[in-house]
Amino acid sequence: MRCLTFALDAAMAALAFYLAYWLRILIPIPTALRLGPFRGYALQGAIQMVSVVITFFFFRLYHARSSRSRVDLFYTILSAVSIAVLVSTALSFLTVRASSDLTRGLLLYSWGLTVLLVLIGRGLIGLLERVLRRRHPRRVLLVGTGEVARTILQKASQARLGYKVIGCVDGQGAGEWAGVPILGGVQNLERILEAHPVDEVIVALPQASHEELLEIISICEAKRAAVRIFPDLFQILASEVRISDLDGLPMLVVRDVALRGWRLALKRVMDLLVSATALIFLSPFMLFIALLIKLESKGPVFYTQERVGLDGKPFQMIKFRSMRVNAEEETGPVWATPDDPRKTRLGRFLRATSIDELPQLINVLLGEMSLVGPRPERPVFVEQFKQVVPRYMERHKEKAGLTGWAQVNGLRGDTSIIERTKYDLYYIENWSLLFDIKIILRTLVNAFLRRDRNAY
Repeated sequence: MRCLTFALDAAMAALAFYLAYWLRILIPIPTALRLGPFRGYALQGAIQMVSVVITFFFFRLYHARSSRSRVDLFYTILSAVSIAVLVSTALSFLTVRASSDLTRGLLLYSWGLTVLLVLIGRGLIGLLERVLRRRHPRRVLLVGTGEVARTILQKASQARLGYKVIGCVDGQGAGEWAGVPILGGVQNLERILEAHPVDEVIVALPQASHEELLEIISICEAKRAAVRIFPDLFQILASEVRISDLDGLPMLVVRDVALRGWRLALKRVMDLLVSATALIFLSPFMLFIALLIKLESKGPVFYTQERVGLDGKPFQMIKFRSMRVNAEEETGPVWATPDDPRKTRLGRFLRATSIDELPQLINVLLGEMSLVGPRPERPVFVEQFKQVVPRYMERHKEKAGLTGWAQVNGLRGDTSIIERTKYDLYYIENWSLLFDIKIILRTLVNAFLRRDRNAY
């Protein structure tokens, strides 16, 4: 598949340059140089094609990485093609007979077309890979049946990843867990691998000792099964980690890269621009939703609830009302459930599509929230979570978000608060403007395609 990807990238880069040549002729630029026959530019096209595939190699676009999102792929290809065009232009000045033949229009067209055609080619490769994965999925054995294992099972069950979980291994030894059979205990791992063809073993035992992990790895290697291990790195997961050494002794260097200074100002500028623009354009739609809420049931259109935000300070979060008035009089503060009887008919739709969250754009505009960040919780739940979840209060070092890294990865509602905290801390200390844009785009795609099963 990598050879096919390499060949298709080269073909798309060459085709892009050829189309750019004809596009430059069909759409002439006033006062610009008229192009001669294509053979005079063939060498430049070849240089650009070679530059593209070599640059892609250095950007690790030919390395196996099935978890790369479409947004990440777009950013990487855009950056790589931009550098490749600059490199090929510099080399062309040294090899092309007349430097004046290198027209800006041709370079601009070839840059844009290369990005477009390579993305199309990568899309076709991705489609082919998904078809092959569905027909020939990798058989996976899951070691562990705890909360971490459940999260991994949910991820591995996604058809696009091409995994088939044939069973799990646990100390109980027999039975069924989360819809998959328990094939035996960890002590029976060697026998299980002999009886069941397995391509990959995923170890979901973050609290296992080094001796236990080494034994599992040794057995898997002997049976020719690839091994993936969920690490027990919660305390350093959210920090930037690099490898160093102390006189030849390997060391992990952890550096705090929390959001502050100009980064904080840049994030606030984006919050203001996007929230103000969205409120202006969405105001007719929000007015329509408000009218429907008023017609369906008695009570206010908006529902405000105290949540904990930046530095642990409370604020009033605004939502469209999706439940009947005084819904918690009898139950008290509780999590919403899929078939929650407190929800109105319209409220079920609003919550499933996350439309009920739109008024929080007002919170963003006022500076109480950000577009992206850890989702805010109610004070009563914060008091519970901070007693049992390590580093939970560090989520409140940044503003709460309308959406977040945990949410776009399916961790919302009644899901593991420990896993959500890990994702939130990772976001806080790995923030970038492109990261925020990626999360916003994934949020829109998930809402449009109704991918979020925990939106209730």
